[in-house]
Amino acid sequence: MKSLAVPLLLLTGLLPAHARDISQDISAQLHVSAQALADATGTGQAKVWADLLDEHMLMTDENGAVMDKAGAVKQIVPLPKGASGFIKVIDWRANIVSDVAVSSQLDDEYENFHGQHLHAQYRVTCSWVRRASGWKLFSMQVLATRQDPPAVSLPQLLTDSYVGKYSGGPGLGYVITKQGGRLMGTREGRPPVELKAELADVLFVPGQPRSRDIFQRDAKGRIIGFVSRREERDVVFKRIGAG
Repeated sequence: MKSLAVPLLLLTGLLPAHARDISQDISAQLHVSAQALADATGTGQAKVWADLLDEHMLMTDENGAVMDKAGAVKQIVPLPKGASGFIKVIDWRANIVSDVAVSSQLDDEYENFHGQHLHAQYRVTCSWVRRASGWKLFSMQVLATRQDPPAVSLPQLLTDSYVGKYSGGPGLGYVITKQGGRLMGTREGRPPVELKAELADVLFVPGQPRSRDIFQRDAKGRIIGFVSRREERDVVFKRIGAG
């Protein structure tokens, strides 16, 4: 029964103080290992990954590719000429139960790419197992976090051209209006939201970086509708009237 008591106490938050201290120590140790893996990614130190990865490890990267330990280690190479940067592991948390741990982190990446400064973040979820040689990374899943693109200002004549009524089918109406100089979009049955431009004929809703509204024009340059694109899938809206 003792082996069942520790997980139960962990889940209920009633773990004795000394056991909580041990759990915190392990979490701190794993955080150091996670940072070491991040540091090695930028410098191409494949040996760090080889030492910390379990032999049965599986990884899914931000592009959806699945690889084993050999594949994960193989991808750790130095950045190309003209590129440099670093990754800081932040927003760290870990749950430890006996010889297994699950962790979540945010990889905060800064890169100097041929003089241009880039910033990206990745949500990383890992599982760890305690082996005789220490804690090893058993699995890793990496998700690229979405951020709003920079908004640009468009000429008034262009923004005025988006104003109108659109339909994506029965019960799927959409109206674009202009209020105080701002474009506002209202989907049938929902409150209005502000629309901003990523570039000409590409609009987005702030706080919803997964989606874009891409406008379509006929041979004379008149807007005939738009596609609402999310994860490379389109819902088609046809223009049915002026604003």
